[in-house]
Amino acid sequence: MMENILKKNNTESPQHTNVVRNQGLPFNTKHFDGININTSAVERRVNTLSGRRSVKKEFQVAWLLKAISMIDLTTLAGDDTRGNVMRLCEKAKNPVRYDLLEKLGMQNAGLTTGAVCVYHNLIPFAKEALKGTDIPIAAVSTGFPAGKISMEEKISEIKRSVAAGASEIDIVISRDLVLESKWKELYNEIKLCREACGDAHMKTILATGEIPTYTKVAKASWVAMMAGSDFIKTSTGKESVNATLAVSLVMIRCIREYYELTGVKVGYKPAGGIQKAKQALDYLILIKEELGNEWLTPELFRFGASSLLGDIERQLEHYVTGSYSAGFRHPMA
Repeated sequence: MMENILKKNNTESPQHTNVVRNQGLPFNTKHFDGININTSAVERRVNTLSGRRSVKKEFQVAWLLKAISMIDLTTLAGDDTRGNVMRLCEKAKNPVRYDLLEKLGMQNAGLTTGAVCVYHNLIPFAKEALKGTDIPIAAVSTGFPAGKISMEEKISEIKRSVAAGASEIDIVISRDLVLESKWKELYNEIKLCREACGDAHMKTILATGEIPTYTKVAKASWVAMMAGSDFIKTSTGKESVNATLAVSLVMIRCIREYYELTGVKVGYKPAGGIQKAKQALDYLILIKEELGNEWLTPELFRFGASSLLGDIERQLEHYVTGSYSAGFRHPMA
């Protein structure tokens, strides 16, 4: 039943699709010199999402199952251990209780999260726990979260993470280059990181909560894509302000314009502060309306989240049983 609903909504996608990697463009400010974002217009547009009636019943379930497949299930705490990384990976492999999947008719769907995201030193534990699966390991790199290390150290860290088994690298940019509008220096930094990633896909974190204007967010997005980023990502999750719908609108419209110019699809990852199923639906609807169904795939859209999965599982249980269960019945890991 649920598989049919997914098809009806045209939101089903394989875990791996044929997405051509972004090779970037030569640096040229003509692509973003004229950008000047109208803040009021951005906020009016995203306010339409919270003001409308959300999808309901089996259609909501279909969207939430899709959201699970696009979560980078994340642990980036100072007290991370082998044990909680192993538990995280088990949850990534089995994100929803079997009894719920069975009642939804999805027990044979092979549902997993989009990836597991950890610190560099924990990659071996994630690799051990995910052996035999297709779930990618994403590693945060380049002096995460502040990025205040030398370029040589950033490159070395990326290469060590790839060698350890990470197939996705989440890098952080030097925010001072954005604040001071040093766009060529930012381009060169990201391009060197992209080269160091090799075959590993690179997600470039802009840390938008530390960028003062939407205009600078848009310009940084363009520079990141021109330098070869496979994804652009809002936040490290450590800033005081992380992902928002407004900043997401700015960034995905840059992605759309880049696609119109080059024919290349760059992915998008909002991260930090997305904890509720309703929030996830708002982001998915925004992606569908602004970029289309083609971006509703783990290869082109990810949530950076930890507690989001638990709330989605609670919503699924409510659909099945008619009652909300306690949060401890749906542990993240």
